[in-house]
Amino acid sequence: MKLSTAIAKRVSNLLREKNMTQYRLEKITAISHNTMQALMSERYTSVNFRTIMQIIRGLGMTTAEFFDDPIFEREDLEID
Repeated sequence: MKLSTAIAKRVSNLLREKNMTQYRLEKITAISHNTMQALMSERYTSVNFRTIMQIIRGLGMTTAEFFDDPIFEREDLEID
């Protein structure tokens, strides 16, 4: 699994858990709809750390909380 896929899945799961829409997250973080769509549809081969931090803050989490998920511990996680 690619890192961009893991990020998209984690964000998607957190949005469901927090009962938050992607649109709401875009507004809170000031991330453009096109950027968020590209991230969530895994069109980006690499994800900008600044964007990840905006998302983490928009979700009201710490960096440790965001990355504390088994998806980031997978042996097949590709960091391209």
